[in-house]
Amino acid sequence: MDYSLYYVGIIYEGIIIIIAFPILIKSLINYIKFRNKLSLLLFLILLNFGISIIFSWLSKIISFYWRIDYIEQANTPAPKTPISWILLRIAYFRFTYIFITIAIYLSYIFRIKFFDIEYKQIQKVALTIFALFNILFSLFFFDKTNKILDVLLFLFVFVLMSIVFVPFMRQSIRAYKSTKIYQFRKSFLSLTIMSISYIFVLLCLLIDRIYIFLGYQGFTVFYFMSWIFVLIGIFGNYFGYLTFKNE
Repeated sequence: MDYSLYYVGIIYEGIIIIIAFPILIKSLINYIKFRNKLSLLLFLILLNFGISIIFSWLSKIISFYWRIDYIEQANTPAPKTPISWILLRIAYFRFTYIFITIAIYLSYIFRIKFFDIEYKQIQKVALTIFALFNILFSLFFFDKTNKILDVLLFLFVFVLMSIVFVPFMRQSIRAYKSTKIYQFRKSFLSLTIMSISYIFVLLCLLIDRIYIFLGYQGFTVFYFMSWIFVLIGIFGNYFGYLTFKNE
């Protein structure tokens, strides 16, 4: 691996964090102001997406500055210590995907409450089980020599993302078409863009991971596109709700 690519990743994701941080702070202020379930869910969704970016950023720092043999070399056995267990899962994006999974699940609850939809019990239980499975898969189905496990993890989270955000996108489009109020249309359009962006985040990361599985170094154009979609999704999430709330 060309270690200069990790440095590029550190700078790039650092910029993403700096841009996203004010939105997270604004969402916290919004919750403190309104103190309702939707503003709390919005803050928690953005918080979990933010934490996922930070863990991805930390993975680049570990690889660039520390260059630990058992992390960088697939055939070097790792010491069976709590620290090595944690560092490996940071370096291989497992904690990143745990927090993305939590953000996706909270987005499902947000969609139900925002559009005032009645819960479908079977759907809720199935989605909860699938989200928990993804979290457990992230933590315990790990073998740094077996890249197919990483591809599967990325695929599972992409499927979860699609299950939640495709309906979110459809409902936002229907709401956009059904209202003539400009501010509401702007809100629903923002939520539509958010849904599309979040789906493309995981699609781009999945494609990037497939390239790595096929022997490429990573840091493909899909990696850089994924974090742009993250920012678009975060802004769409925040401004879509805020526009609606203030009307």
